Amino acid sequence: MIRLLALLLILAMPAKAEEIVLGLSRNEVAITATFEGSDILIFGAIKRDAPAPDGDAAIIITVAGPDEPVTVRRKSRRLGIWVNTDEVQVDAAPSFYAVATSDPLDEVLRASQDLRHRISPPTVIRSVGANVMDSHSFSLAIMRIREASGLYQMHENAVDFEEGTLFRTSVELPANLTEGEYTARIFLTRGGDVVDVYETTIPVKKVGLERWLYNLAHEHAVLYGLMSLAIAIAAGWGASAVFTLLRR
Repeated sequence: MIRLLALLLILAMPAKAEEIVLGLSRNEVAITATFEGSDILIFGAIKRDAPAPDGDAAIIITVAGPDEPVTVRRKSRRLGIWVNTDEVQVDAAPSFYAVATSDPLDEVLRASQDLRHRISPPTVIRSVGANVMDSHSFSLAIMRIREASGLYQMHENAVDFEEGTLFRTSVELPANLTEGEYTARIFLTRGGDVVDVYETTIPVKKVGLERWLYNLAHEHAVLYGLMSLAIAIAAGWGASAVFTLLRR
């Protein structure tokens, strides 16, 4: 009886006025020995059961790599020597993070909604145990370093949003990706508020020779070390033999 009442209540609930329908150009990314980066096309549409509500709609797309802890240190000059003076332990920071929007972010997303859904790069970096007053500057330092290497990206006005229904964008993945599950989130906003969210995962994994070397290094470290040493010795011997022949 209780299950029947719960089912009737669910059926009686109104359907979403607007709902995101998503597509991806690829379901996974393979990292090979010659991997030099990749692009993922994210596209979709807004499904509506009624005319669109009042207010301008916007699309925000984020792609996040696996979280990882980071220790950030600040150097200061003391007695003519640069030394570490402050340190902040960042509990979790995405190894990769990209944001693409159909309009300027501050125009389509309220600050309270940003904090709630953790959309902009500063909101996804969590610092704990900070022993300095300006710990926020350490989070900004992580962003600057990773932006320079292409791991953090911010692309405003990069989502094509046609007639408030169809949307598409491309996210560039650099060569220095971390293996793991990547999370793609699509937000539909109106008047700065999030109306609907769609979330999916994109596996990024090493394959072929890259996977074999990774497994060998982590599961058979001694064998991997001996093989590396043998290759180094062989390379040194080969170079020496070539120089000897050239001198004759």
